[in-house]
Amino acid sequence: MPSSHLELQLPRFSFGIGDRFGHQAAAQLRACQLAFNAGIELAPVWNKSTRAHSIIGSGPEQPRQAADAAIRQLDWTHAYFLDADHINLSTVDRYLESCDFFTLDVADAIGRPAERTVIEDWTARHQELLTRLEIAGLPEPLHMSRERVEQIARHYLTAIQTAGNIYRHIEQHKGRGRFVTEVSMDETDTAQSPEELLVILAGLAGEGIPLQTLAPKFHGRFNKGVDYEGDLNFFAREFAADLAVITWASEHYGLPRQLKLSIHSGSDKFSLYPVMRTAIQRTGAGLHVKTAGTTWLEEVIGPAESGGEGLRIACEIYAEAHAHRAELCAPYAAVIDIAPARLPAPAEVRGWSGERFVRALRHDPNCSEYNPSLRQLIHVAFKIAARMGRRYLDAMAAAEPLIARNVTENLWVRHIQKIFPPTSLK
Repeated sequence: MPSSHLELQLPRFSFGIGDRFGHQAAAQLRACQLAFNAGIELAPVWNKSTRAHSIIGSGPEQPRQAADAAIRQLDWTHAYFLDADHINLSTVDRYLESCDFFTLDVADAIGRPAERTVIEDWTARHQELLTRLEIAGLPEPLHMSRERVEQIARHYLTAIQTAGNIYRHIEQHKGRGRFVTEVSMDETDTAQSPEELLVILAGLAGEGIPLQTLAPKFHGRFNKGVDYEGDLNFFAREFAADLAVITWASEHYGLPRQLKLSIHSGSDKFSLYPVMRTAIQRTGAGLHVKTAGTTWLEEVIGPAESGGEGLRIACEIYAEAHAHRAELCAPYAAVIDIAPARLPAPAEVRGWSGERFVRALRHDPNCSEYNPSLRQLIHVAFKIAARMGRRYLDAMAAAEPLIARNVTENLWVRHIQKIFPPTSLK
């Protein structure tokens, strides 16, 4: 079904795919086709943030055009979506025509206290939160005091109301049921507890938001382009608890039945994939995983693998990134963790073969030459490629067969197969 139909609903599984330069939509869609052929019903969701658009010099219409062209080229007849990634009231308008999935970013409003009377009134309307709540999937009942509920509301209520304001602005322009809504609560310093998540969901339901996905903050580090850093057992318990809470909230607050968790910066979190897969198989829950930058890295690997001018450009991107590391890393400080001592000197890298460069950059934990610090640095270096203009685009075009093959294999083999179990296709 085309993504312009009314009453848009995500299927149980959806997969956010970014495409910095807008050249790999067909290769990305092929990975989703392979998933369908293997019995995994999966909706691709192309996402691109305002920051990425500003660096590349693109606009929301370009991802739409690229996605629609790929849909026609590969004769895709299933659901697909275009995500206005991390928008707010100041940025949303330019996405209204091209997008049908909106990730509402309210991080700046988290922790901004609501007025005391607003908090008290809100708490008075949610007496159910002050009772002993038996929630299937939680090891113990939730029992919050009035003080605890008001404390949580004080921290999150302004963000919840901000999400409501953004949602209603979009609805006024696009109409109810004509877009998918996600709320992002992940770009904050502290992970949400089950109690906090329950208050958030009650608040979002009260704002009248037909929420289909929610991106909470988890413990541990979700660094860009590399694996998860943290306690896997703790994450497994946290993920299971969040699934339990959103299921309960969906049933009790009239939120959409297909409400599911969204994992941001989900690309390359290889150690988490078995944990998430086991949980969604056990519970029957849905899942949205949003990748970021993993396709762009294949657009460096492909030219390097091809050798010649492509390898020279890959080495130049690294050298420029090495020289401007502080500038490039500053906007991503919370989601990268580069060890400067692990970064090879640009002169050394210029002496590498294409194969040696690829071994350092490709995310293969079993390869002794894989370098997570180098990978993270190049992950944030797409600005350098954008500045190269035609020279980089020509190198990418020359390596297109390699890039396309690698993009499809990366998404299908390293990501989709490991995350999503087969579903019953109808």
